[in-house]
Amino acid sequence: MAPLALGIDIGTSGARAVAMRPDFSTAASAAVPLERFGANGRDPAVWWAAVEATLHELFSRIDRMAVRTIAVDGTSGTVLPTDDAGRPLAEPLMYNDKVPDAAILAVIAGTAPEASAAHGATSGLAKALWFQRLPGIHAVLHQADWIAGQFSARFDISDENNSLKTGYDAEARRWPEWIAATGMRVELLPTIVRPGSVTGRLTAAAADLFGLPRDVAVVAGTTDGCASFLATGAAAAGDGVTALGSSLTIKILSDRPISAPRYGIYSHRLGDAWLAGGASNTGGKVLAQHFSLARIVELSAAIDPATETGLDYYPLGSAGERFPVTDPMLQPRLLPRPESDADYLKAMLEGIAAIEALGYQRLAELGAPKLTSVRSVGGGAANAAWTAIRRRKLSVDFLPALSDEAAAGTARLALMGAKEAGLLL
Repeated sequence: MAPLALGIDIGTSGARAVAMRPDFSTAASAAVPLERFGANGRDPAVWWAAVEATLHELFSRIDRMAVRTIAVDGTSGTVLPTDDAGRPLAEPLMYNDKVPDAAILAVIAGTAPEASAAHGATSGLAKALWFQRLPGIHAVLHQADWIAGQFSARFDISDENNSLKTGYDAEARRWPEWIAATGMRVELLPTIVRPGSVTGRLTAAAADLFGLPRDVAVVAGTTDGCASFLATGAAAAGDGVTALGSSLTIKILSDRPISAPRYGIYSHRLGDAWLAGGASNTGGKVLAQHFSLARIVELSAAIDPATETGLDYYPLGSAGERFPVTDPMLQPRLLPRPESDADYLKAMLEGIAAIEALGYQRLAELGAPKLTSVRSVGGGAANAAWTAIRRRKLSVDFLPALSDEAAAGTARLALMGAKEAGLLL
């Protein structure tokens, strides 16, 4: 019986789980939408109900007695306050929720170092400061921390990735002293461990609920973004991952941290390596403003990716860019418009590919390794014409992504943690 590691991803629309063998192959997967358990996708009870249903579905496809370890990823910057038993005291603030308190934002702006990821109205630290005024509060946790706590009853621990936006200093590997100067009660912040570290074992209740062995280890997880990177199989400095979804996001594995808040760049720590990147306002949502998906597929088949249109587009849906240039007033550049729809789409694809190339160039200028390979995920990765255009712009090896599922990346993390702890022997 081959041992299995489980990765659980709790996202904005549902829960997903992957069971992984020691050779990193997937044994089975399952997914359940949050809406099955209620309309409020920010309710922790809904999160847990979806996770529970997902695991029951997964266990119908594998031998649950083979499970050795579990890890969880969640949306970065989603925070909730809990009491001393881990019960939520208020509705969580999600990753994109803004704290409506100018005084909190001002004190962070005046206290946090410029390079800290704790700046901004959506930061985890802003949410922690907002929640700490609640009566009976015992801890401020991240989404992944709370889900993992349902398995281990540990509601006092988090990982280096989820804690970054709450002010954690990943270089020094500690909560920095300046956090107390913001007025944050540091005793409410969790103890931080490396992603993949064993943090506990299943409680008797959790083992009975899922019919699992009671010695299953719970491993510290990560954010959904880091998990998605790990899922691709990228593992060496210079490996890049481009996500071609509604927006364009790029990440590169680096041997040193890269921090440039003016470009929206900060780095997550992955063991002794770093994951640096940024997100542009260009991407699939811009294409969707001009063409339906079916029309994009049709027009892409008519594109010759080996030639250039000569049009210098910067495709944006509206004014403003955050990476690889920072300009809140930057205007979309989508003129002149050629007569041919295929040429128009081609020019936009060329423009997005040029922004991608500039993004990796910007990271290199700031100290990241030179890009050596790219793995592509997201809907746009399936567009052959776009891929050919990107190959010309980037001039590096394009490698297949092993997976684009965050749960698979978290399963890899659980597996690596289990191997390190000798749990798969």
